[in-house]
Amino acid sequence: MGLLCLAILPAVTACSHRHQQAQVPAPPPSIRPSAPTVSSAPAPPPVSAPRESGEPIFSEVGYASWYGPPYHNRRGANGEIFDMNQLTAAHRTLPLNSVVRVTNLQTNHSTIVRITDRGPFVPDRIIDLSAAAAKAVDVWRPGTAKVRLDVLGAPADISQGGRWCVQIGAIQDAEAATELKEKLTRRYRTAKVLEFASPVGDYWIRIRVPEDDKHRAEELARENTTPEGNIFLVRLD
Repeated sequence: MGLLCLAILPAVTACSHRHQQAQVPAPPPSIRPSAPTVSSAPAPPPVSAPRESGEPIFSEVGYASWYGPPYHNRRGANGEIFDMNQLTAAHRTLPLNSVVRVTNLQTNHSTIVRITDRGPFVPDRIIDLSAAAAKAVDVWRPGTAKVRLDVLGAPADISQGGRWCVQIGAIQDAEAATELKEKLTRRYRTAKVLEFASPVGDYWIRIRVPEDDKHRAEELARENTTPEGNIFLVRLD
């Protein structure tokens, strides 16, 4: 269990997207196509075209949620400033800047989003939509809905390669998070383990495996269990 050597990962601001129903903001006044909101943001890498018109590269079915405040105007995992009124979304494992069609399986409404962030870090959900995207596919008011994801294009291979890490959370107590960080640091003596707080006040730990190797990250995720929070495999690129 202690065979892996780990290294530090820089913090990502949007880390613990959770179902937001307590304070529902007013509907976005308009739905604008997704685009970087700051000129200094890195340009998205080229996205591969679908094999045929409308034919997905990859499909997935599961539950969607949405996020807005307090993540609005914070930097996402791809380097852009998150604007909840743009058609974007967060996913744990699809390459950043992938283009995805999201279809509500109950209402059959669909929209196309770009993956700009990581999440949702809740075990029973597969995608976190921006407020605009959630409004377009009838997820905004109920908070969650069962959807189908069809990947129409991606800047990297979905099933092979990539850079990967392990994330543990959400941990509600700061002292418990610090204790877990210290425990992992002692267990993996050459590791640098990062603890950070999310915008909603909970705490997360991220572990980056040597060479960002997916198989090593999967092994680490399988080997570890903790009562403090859930363990997620996360793609970095």
